[in-house]
Amino acid sequence: MARVLVYGVAIAGRAAIRGLLQRGYHVVAADDAVDPAKIAVADEFGVELVASPDADTIQRLVTDCDFVAPAPGVPETHAVVMAALAMGRPLRTEIDLAYEWEQQRSGGPRPMLAVTGTDGKTTTTLLATEMLHAAGLRAMAVGNTDVPLVEAIDDDTLDVFVVECTSFRLSWTTCFRAEAAVWLNLAPDHLNWHRDMASYEAAKARLWMHQRCDDVAIGFVDDAAVMRQLANAPGRRLTFGLTGADYHCLSLPAVGGTLMGPMGPICSVAEMRRALPHDITNALAAAALVQQSGLADTAAIASAVRTFVGPAHRIEPIGEAGGVRWYNDSKATTPHAALTAIRAFDHLVLIAGGRNKGLDLASLAGEPARMRGVVAIGESADIVSSAFAGLCPVRRADSMAEAVALAGDMAHTGDAVVLSPGCASFDWYPEGGYPARGDDFRRCVQARLATTHHGSEGAAP
Repeated sequence: MARVLVYGVAIAGRAAIRGLLQRGYHVVAADDAVDPAKIAVADEFGVELVASPDADTIQRLVTDCDFVAPAPGVPETHAVVMAALAMGRPLRTEIDLAYEWEQQRSGGPRPMLAVTGTDGKTTTTLLATEMLHAAGLRAMAVGNTDVPLVEAIDDDTLDVFVVECTSFRLSWTTCFRAEAAVWLNLAPDHLNWHRDMASYEAAKARLWMHQRCDDVAIGFVDDAAVMRQLANAPGRRLTFGLTGADYHCLSLPAVGGTLMGPMGPICSVAEMRRALPHDITNALAAAALVQQSGLADTAAIASAVRTFVGPAHRIEPIGEAGGVRWYNDSKATTPHAALTAIRAFDHLVLIAGGRNKGLDLASLAGEPARMRGVVAIGESADIVSSAFAGLCPVRRADSMAEAVALAGDMAHTGDAVVLSPGCASFDWYPEGGYPARGDDFRRCVQARLATTHHGSEGAAP
């Protein structure tokens, strides 16, 4: 009986333990921060759980196993990863295990589509899933979601999987393959997980590594790194982007912008529920993914684009009062993601800061002409303040309620106030992460709007 060390016992780790036990493996689990919930997982499955192992214990655990299954949160510099590499023990991520097991399914493997990128993965994954639903398929968004792929493959009612692939899940893949896979963009991120940008890019590039010649690789035409890696993809290669790509936006004087693909028009930009530049490119990426895989036609794609509502915490409209619109973009935990939001508005007051992930926050100030003002928050408030010094008014807040009050006072009629922190949230919100930060922002904004006679919560952009 093969023996597996599962390192990290949260959502993905739990699903991996369950799947491995179902298939006859002997499992030992370990975790750096054991809590009652993780102890309950070990008790549920009857596996040994080693808490906070030291270096010698990690060496022993790796020596005694046939392969290591690290959870997504275990960085490539972790002692267990280094030990596995030194001893020649394979590292298997949950999407790799899931792909291998799906190939052995008695009814035959089901299609897998994949999405990666620094920003926009969740939105594009969900939109592609909606397009497949519109085509009459039972599809699920999996991977870096509430449902790991290794758990979803046990659901025999599903027809197709759309896998949101973080670099963490891709890093050690040896077989994971998607019939169609899109890479949205690449910018500095997760440098507290990866050794450097080269490692981060190499992990993302594994998205296409195991494709076959009849599979489809889709890349963002305006990202040099993505296009460089696309040139090495073994399958058919296509591009998306606002202009100059296989999937693009065509501006027509009579009807305005139209989403276009190699097979012709998809739908008018005017039909989209929201049509910021990144909304358009996300729609083009999702359209390419489902159309080029042959799983959805133009009608299904257009239907989904017309009705799709993006996920919470991603340039989410909260309300409007006095001609000022409020947006929650708490999911923007990198400067690259925050700049996407900043570029969506002509004039805005930005609320930014939090726990920096080792990134250059000075890039937040890359659009000075748009900035009405900035409210700096969290551990990196001084760095944010310095980035915008001399470019626009800057204030500092010690709570979200104070940040909302200061931003509201700085905004003029016609402006947007946008929480787009460019940083992680674990300084102020150690338990709930960016959703808790976004929820707190929403509460504070709605409390402010409730005192404004002309406020209208949930106003569309």
